[in-house]
Amino acid sequence: MRSNHLLVAVAALTIAGCTATKKNDTRESAVATLGTQPISTSEFRYVYEKNNSGNEDAYTSQSINDYLNLYTNFKLKVMEAESRGLDTTTAFKRELEGYKEQLAQPYLTEKSVTDQLVREAYERMKQEVNASHILISLQPDAAPQDTLAAYNRIMELRKRAQNGEDFGKLAKQNSQDPSAADNSGELGYFTALQMVYPFEDAAYKTAAGQISMPVRTRFGYHLLKVNDKREARGEARVAHIMVRSTPGAPAADSLAAKQRVDAIYRRVQKGENWEKLATEFSEDANTANNGGELPWFGTGRMIPSFEEAAFGLQKPGEVAKPVYTPYGWHIVKLIEKRGLPPYEEMEQYLRNKIAKDSRSELNKTAFQKRIKQENSFSESAEAKATAMAKATDALLQANWSYDQNDKTLKQTLFSIQGKAYTIGDFYAYVQEQQRPRTSGSAEHALNLLYNSYVDKSLLEYEKANLGNKYDDYRMLVQEYHDGILLFQLMDEKVWSKAVEDSVGLLSYFNQNRDKYKWGERADAIVISAANKDLLQQVQQQMDKRRYPVSFAKLTDVLFEQNKAVLSAEGKAKLDELAQLLQTNEELTLDVNGHTDAREAASLAEARAKAAVAYLQQQGVAAAQVSTSVLGTRKQAGPDNTETGRRRNRRVSFTLYTSELGALADNMNKSNPLGVQITEKKFQRGDNKALDAVNWKPGTYTAQQNGREYLIIIKDVLEPGYKELDEVRGLAISDYQNYLEEQWVKELRQKYPVTIKQEEVSKLVRQ
Repeated sequence: MRSNHLLVAVAALTIAGCTATKKNDTRESAVATLGTQPISTSEFRYVYEKNNSGNEDAYTSQSINDYLNLYTNFKLKVMEAESRGLDTTTAFKRELEGYKEQLAQPYLTEKSVTDQLVREAYERMKQEVNASHILISLQPDAAPQDTLAAYNRIMELRKRAQNGEDFGKLAKQNSQDPSAADNSGELGYFTALQMVYPFEDAAYKTAAGQISMPVRTRFGYHLLKVNDKREARGEARVAHIMVRSTPGAPAADSLAAKQRVDAIYRRVQKGENWEKLATEFSEDANTANNGGELPWFGTGRMIPSFEEAAFGLQKPGEVAKPVYTPYGWHIVKLIEKRGLPPYEEMEQYLRNKIAKDSRSELNKTAFQKRIKQENSFSESAEAKATAMAKATDALLQANWSYDQNDKTLKQTLFSIQGKAYTIGDFYAYVQEQQRPRTSGSAEHALNLLYNSYVDKSLLEYEKANLGNKYDDYRMLVQEYHDGILLFQLMDEKVWSKAVEDSVGLLSYFNQNRDKYKWGERADAIVISAANKDLLQQVQQQMDKRRYPVSFAKLTDVLFEQNKAVLSAEGKAKLDELAQLLQTNEELTLDVNGHTDAREAASLAEARAKAAVAYLQQQGVAAAQVSTSVLGTRKQAGPDNTETGRRRNRRVSFTLYTSELGALADNMNKSNPLGVQITEKKFQRGDNKALDAVNWKPGTYTAQQNGREYLIIIKDVLEPGYKELDEVRGLAISDYQNYLEEQWVKELRQKYPVTIKQEEVSKLVRQ
């Protein structure tokens, strides 16, 4: 019931809309007052328009008054929650802060920049670039002199490449990317969102055959040579069978792996079952049991040789010759290919990727620039110089400190909308954030911390003042504020109370029994069959009311030769059976005794009786169990072993039920919709076929919607009162509504509601 009422809370949020922050401004006209607290006309107008602007009856007197009644009830509950201090608890504040953090995110970004980057990424994904590169490593926060040295070195290499030296050799000899020693700097084909953004940007903006200018990323300076560009190949889904063979393995092992994969490939070519071959032979443990299937992948996601083999396949089911990768040999089968999905399908995926991608730095830079301007950021060059002068080498060891009695600490370093940030504030930040550094000067380290402090201060100021800048944000926060309070108090006063207050629920039910009455009902069985033959088969089995069931797996109980004594293991199995029978009185059990050919036939009956006696000792009713003797089994063929003979010395079981659902299950093994059987007390309207016959005890046949019906009316029951257990869910819901109505009456007495009809009339005219 509580989960249903969570929807009510959400609905209340919708009713609440976005509460204006000027509720305490008495100069504003009020449409109503709750106690001494006004509801401003502008607040109510906003909420009303948000939720009713599309309604045909919007701004009629009836519509406005009805909505005002709902809204005042909502506000009364929120006022009560605030009066009880629910908005001051740690749990409430923590929850609201979590929501505020989420709600703030769209306002802490440059939407236009994001939109541009998303579209750019999508357009770039239509093309793939093959490039080589040379890397000169450099820390992101490297000192200016180190940055200049790295830049000069990469420019020298660019000049040599442009003068005709082989780019691959230059990469192998000079690149600080460890992979260059093996691949001569060649990266293969890639597409958008697979490289850091500055690298990707340079690759797409450099023509094929050309060498880029140096590109700075968080790894250092790169020099790119674009080898080729081609149209994107989309994505492929393949399966593979892998035989492991790593580079550097002994020649004999490598040869054995090649011979093994070739033998598997020949069997694939002969048409043997791929899934079986993958399960039996593939050495990729992650995929062997699912036919070797791999997730969708595009260019740049797999080893180049594997990609070439996969994308070289044209038709689903086509298989490539074995291909070698650093992991071993692969036989690749194409499952399907697909092109780039439409922009509309990929837009949200791209937005999520870009939010985590290095290109988000562009967004951050643009955002910081904007809020500097909007928040009137002003910096004191003199104070900054004073602050920077205190940099010492202790900062490089992360043990820098400052004199807290220094008079300069009170100097304003910068201001945001007139709010001063002092040198002392900055130094406190430095002392907390300093980290050991292995390179660069103390002045550079302090300057980096200063820039970080400015960015942090701007962001915190912007977040703290979002409500003043953006009405929508302020109103959304108020909406969540009121909604959390409403949920807490509604749960206490209405939802949980109705479920837990069994005495109150019973009293309410007894006082309102006329709401819970049965109409005329038919105690009947309605059988629907796909055709007459099926219906006839059902009729023939109806009288038995004993149908085999298969939902429980019953294992045999084994006996020693010439004995009818239950073992501990046998008793344990019978304990499980006893529990099953006791929890469902509709179940009955046949206990079947067996012997092998060397034993007396009477042992079969003795074993069955021993099992039945044990079940009855455990509390199973005598009417639920019966015995039968299935005799001996000849010892021949595979069973002519001690194990086989022991399997014959057993008691087996067959489980039955009187429930008609089991009959339907048995009839529907070949066609799940062949037969449907319903046995219950029907009201009129519950079943169209039943409604169409005369409601008197008897058996009727009918046809409807192409199906055959057999209807057995056992009794027709007069109208009568329902019991609480029959309508508990509905009664709890009604009781919750009653509790809420009573609570609202109490609140209206505590906070008298006064409606300003002249203001309501203005809204109607508008």
